[in-house]
This record gives sequence, C-alpha cells and structure tokens, in this order.
Amino acid sequence: MKLFLLNLAKYIWALPNSILGAILGLAVLCLGGRARFLLGALEFYGGLLERLIKKAPAVFRFEAVTLGHVIIGINKAQLESGRDHEHVHIRQYERWGPFFLPAYVFSSLWQIARRRHSYRDNIFEREAYAAEDSAKEQQRSV
Repeated sequence: MKLFLLNLAKYIWALPNSILGAILGLAVLCLGGRARFLLGALEFYGGLLERLIKKAPAVFRFEAVTLGHVIIGINKAQLESGRDHEHVHIRQYERWGPFFLPAYVFSSLWQIARRRHSYRDNIFEREAYAAEDSAKEQQRSV
C-alpha cells in the first residue's frame, strides 16, 4: 500500500506537466498519430508529426520530448531507441513536479551564459544521457 501511495504521489506531483503532454499528444492523434501506454508512460508518436518536425526550423526539431508521464516521439523506432533517456526525464518530473520546466529552462540559460551548449550541457540532459549510456553499456555486456 505504501508503494502504491508513493507512486500515486509521483503521478500527482508531475500531473500539471502530464496534462500539457496529453494536450500535445491529442494534437499528434489528430495528425494521424498513435498512442500507447508503456512502462508507466503514455506515448504518442507517428502520423504527420515526423514530417512536420523534420521541416521545422532547427530550434524546434526533436526526436522525442517528455512532459510529465507523457512522451511524444516522432516515430515508434525513436521512442524505442530513446526510451531509457526519456524515462530519466520522467523521474526528473517526479522529483521536480511543476518546477521541472522552469528549472530546465534556467539550466539551459545558465549554460548559455557560461558559453556552453544550452541542450547538451543542461544538467537534466547530462543526467539523461549518462543513464542512457549506462543502459547501453549494460546491454552490450549481456
């Protein structure tokens, strides 16, 4: 019961961000995309999204983005290859709740002020890439 309540609290804490993700996910569905629930996250992908993102200016391009417990990926393959990375972001949302997005933006701006890369040097991205690299290393050693 204690574990259930802890997990419920994490979902509630991240809920404002998950709602935003679900709204964007509905737009993906309207563009012919698909949705599925996997490993505690609602994933949206496909349809016209991939084509639109590839034509967008570089600053708006992405392969996957996480908002709370919602992951939006340009296609199913990208969701699968980036799942470890995106689930680190889910855990970050569970820790930071509604403060995650402002903290993420602040970290990016801090990196710019230090003449570093706003995305790759963002503390949240560094944590996600480190976990992703670790998971890949574990898969190679099995």
